[in-house]
Amino acid sequence: MSETPRSPLRRSRSSRVLAGVCGGLGEFFGISPTWFRLGFLVACIPGGVPGLVLYLLFWIIIPDA
Repeated sequence: MSETPRSPLRRSRSSRVLAGVCGGLGEFFGISPTWFRLGFLVACIPGGVPGLVLYLLFWIIIPDA
């Protein structure tokens, strides 16, 4: 069984709300970016720091498309 090659992880230009991190993750994993947005929102609930730091880290690490 052959797998289709996965495109590289990039921040999305078409599905972006702030920096395209969730859109890029959604395109990379083949699921809706809404799930990643919801995950970051849930991670922000306990004080905001965990989700915000994780989002900013991904913003820095993941290159722009």
